[in-house]
Amino acid sequence: MAIAKAERLMNLALCLLGTRRPLSKRELRDSIEAYHDAFGPGNRASSASGDGPSGNDDSFNRMFERDKDDLRELGLVIETVENLDGEVGYLARRDNNRLPPITLDAEEAAALGLAAKVWQQARLAGAASGALHKLRAAGLPEDVDPYEAHGALEPRIPVHEAAFEPLMLACRDRRPVVFNYRKATAARPEPRTVEPWALECWRGHWYLAGFDRDRGAERVFRLSRITGRVRNRTGSFTAEVPDVVTVRETVASWAGENADRSALIRLRTGAGYPLRAKASSVRELGDGWDELEIPYGHGLDAWLVEFGPDVVVLEPAELRADVVDRLRAVAKG
Repeated sequence: MAIAKAERLMNLALCLLGTRRPLSKRELRDSIEAYHDAFGPGNRASSASGDGPSGNDDSFNRMFERDKDDLRELGLVIETVENLDGEVGYLARRDNNRLPPITLDAEEAAALGLAAKVWQQARLAGAASGALHKLRAAGLPEDVDPYEAHGALEPRIPVHEAAFEPLMLACRDRRPVVFNYRKATAARPEPRTVEPWALECWRGHWYLAGFDRDRGAERVFRLSRITGRVRNRTGSFTAEVPDVVTVRETVASWAGENADRSALIRLRTGAGYPLRAKASSVRELGDGWDELEIPYGHGLDAWLVEFGPDVVVLEPAELRADVVDRLRAVAKG
């Protein structure tokens, strides 16, 4: 059975890193299974093609040189050494191929730890968990809580929408998609053909930014309003992807947020980190409460209700009334 190139390169790299003296091409051909199977004595390739020893050696030399160049492009430092008999040997000294130690301060380690933890609800949870273990080995202290070190960040990023994963892959691969989307003001969903650019979480909800082919313009879609399955389309993007995709700014503008209008709330100490991140001012009141001034726009009442008894609205009066009405509706339900 033919051995995959990746496995062949890995075996060659391990062989060069593991040797204490330079190894000749002949020794490498005899030591590495892929080379020995393809170019060793009595191999199928030379027997089937009718090549003699000279042709077999030429084929091996070409493959070996390509593999050696590939490893060097990947960053492996391979030395070429000539011995007393004039024979050329190869080795990769560990000292020349050792990465410098990774040093992280508490802030950097906590930020990376937080990044690894936020994906715990997605299919990336396994990879994130493995990365977190490596961060611990690289200097992330066991007693550093990423959430405390970066209290302004949302401690969890929910990924409940079925559309998240296919859209994430489509953004990565620059692949157009089709899905049914129900606007907040529409009774029924409509099909959309979109060139997806970026996904971003804002106030506990995921949004997709991209180019809507049907409308010929940039649009932002809330994932919870996507119904049915996300289907891939063939072909490439027709619109240029901007360098900066402002998802949060776009959604915030829908909510009517601006610096001229604000709300005053009381927030329990140690709670509501997303609210604290949006606050223009924070004042400690004592007795376990803080006073925050935050931008006031459409949809703020629904967001505040999510924090339950940790939030008390002080002003404006209409916002307080809206929050109370929502809480009563929840209690009745």
